Amino acid sequence: MREITLRFLAEPADVNFGGKVHGGILMKWIDQAGYACACGWSGSYCVTVYVGGITFEKPVAIGDLVEVRAKVILTGRSSMHIAVDVCSRALRQTRWVHTTHCLIVFVAVDEAGRPHPVPVWEPQVEDDVRLADYARAMQAQAAQVEAQRALWLAPLRDSDPGADPSGGG
Repeated sequence: MREITLRFLAEPADVNFGGKVHGGILMKWIDQAGYACACGWSGSYCVTVYVGGITFEKPVAIGDLVEVRAKVILTGRSSMHIAVDVCSRALRQTRWVHTTHCLIVFVAVDEAGRPHPVPVWEPQVEDDVRLADYARAMQAQAAQVEAQRALWLAPLRDSDPGADPSGGG
């Protein structure tokens, strides 16, 4: 399956200090929907390898119905780029509000944990082409960020992780 929609009820246990749904809860639901979509597409176990471009556009209120939509928008040999959008609405209303968006990359793996080939997905309509182009642009941006991250983390990898960073004892 190329698309999946999961729905959740925002419960009081999901609250943050501001009285809205905690961003970490939304991220968990996003990962669950992305995982279900990736497994459904690939037919195998999948692991999350990248989450990027996450935007929290509007808060989600406790008591809202939350819809998390995940869709395959690009495939590689063993990878799948999944666009995930979150919408919410009060239970007594009919209008959905877009609250969150991100892109997740999953890799299908076999029983030994090695990358496993996935079915190829080809864009069929103009909107699909636009989404595939978006995924490629995010992929290029992620490569640039990774290069910067590697430079930033290099000194940390070479240091003693138990050492006091202030130089004191």
